[in-house]
Amino acid sequence: MWGDRDFRRLWVADGLSQIGTRISFVALPLLALAELNASPFQVSMLVVLETAAFLALGLPVGAWCDGWRNRPVLLIADVGRAVALGSLPVAAAFGVLTLGHLYATVAITGILTVFFDVAHQTYLPRLVEREHLVEGNSKLQANISVAEVSGPAAGGLLVQWLTAPLALVVDALSFVWSAAWLRSIKRSEPRREPRADRRLISEIQEGLRFVFTHRLLRAIACSGASVVFFQAGSIAITITFLTVDIGLTPEKVGALTSIGPLGAVAAALTTGALARRVGQALLMRIAIVGLGAGMLLVPLTGPGWHLAWFAVGGLISGFSLIALNIVEVSFRQALCPDHLMSRMNATIRFMFRATAPFGALLGGVSATQLGMRPTLWITGAGVLLSSAWLLSSPLRHVRDLPLDQGSAVKSPAGGSGPK
Repeated sequence: MWGDRDFRRLWVADGLSQIGTRISFVALPLLALAELNASPFQVSMLVVLETAAFLALGLPVGAWCDGWRNRPVLLIADVGRAVALGSLPVAAAFGVLTLGHLYATVAITGILTVFFDVAHQTYLPRLVEREHLVEGNSKLQANISVAEVSGPAAGGLLVQWLTAPLALVVDALSFVWSAAWLRSIKRSEPRREPRADRRLISEIQEGLRFVFTHRLLRAIACSGASVVFFQAGSIAITITFLTVDIGLTPEKVGALTSIGPLGAVAAALTTGALARRVGQALLMRIAIVGLGAGMLLVPLTGPGWHLAWFAVGGLISGFSLIALNIVEVSFRQALCPDHLMSRMNATIRFMFRATAPFGALLGGVSATQLGMRPTLWITGAGVLLSSAWLLSSPLRHVRDLPLDQGSAVKSPAGGSGPK
């Protein structure tokens, strides 16, 4: 894949942009606190606005993107986010920054991110051959994993050294960087012929029907939604568990929670080779079981050497989650006809985003009623049981992803049409 000049440009475009986005995760709340004296509730609304964009627009954007070429969508989203974020430091410099301006910026960037994310997952299968999807997704996932490790730390340092408004300049410039590299890609997409009979509701229904009538895609979607639900419940209480129940200082909490992303980086670097050796389908089944097993080590955490349970569990679950993501995305891309790709991606991502708030709410309620350690046992067991969707599906009869769309819509048992 490194010999593919256009893929290399996509990878370079994605790299710095991912780090810049993680910088904003830190800089935006600190901007609200330092420049606007925002309350904790007002700061939390930043996350609500960003999440609401995908819940409100995810499915329609999938239908729209199936009728458009993807690279122009990516370029417009990058430039739009650069302009929106760049307006914040300008307003702060002139002393006219308001909470409404900040909320509007987050809402606009959230909407543009929905378009970018849906188009980005659809663009890769149009840029590379299907036999290279796992390797391509592995390299793009490596960008995300490295950004998750380095981005928040870089954001904190930039805010400390430069102030929050100037840290946001870095993120705005990262989107300009991304747009410039995307613009340099030479391979052209086929023009999408407009359909006179296109109706938004019908287009969305067609995407939903394709996902839920295809046995493999249905298993992937349901297992993923279940994993996200229980994982959100665990994430919602993990920091409180380490601080209150275990008695760790903030510095130790930060150090301990940074171990899991190292497993994610390792997975991003090795999943392609592992998939070639054992097969993508087997690796997917191993990864989802490994994710649940890793999370079930976390409730064993205690003071002293018992902290090792959290570290080992984080490494296992971090590695397993990224390996699962890479192979699942590659499978989805190979299983789906091109004209349904954006709707399929949007449908599945919508399912994941929709379950996360309910999982976090369940985690908080359970921790209040039962305690944090029992809740971590419940959420870990829930993730492990989520593997049943894949282990009982036709995926157990498949070794590798299909290399052509004709085989992608056939039943693994040999029947015709999606099941």
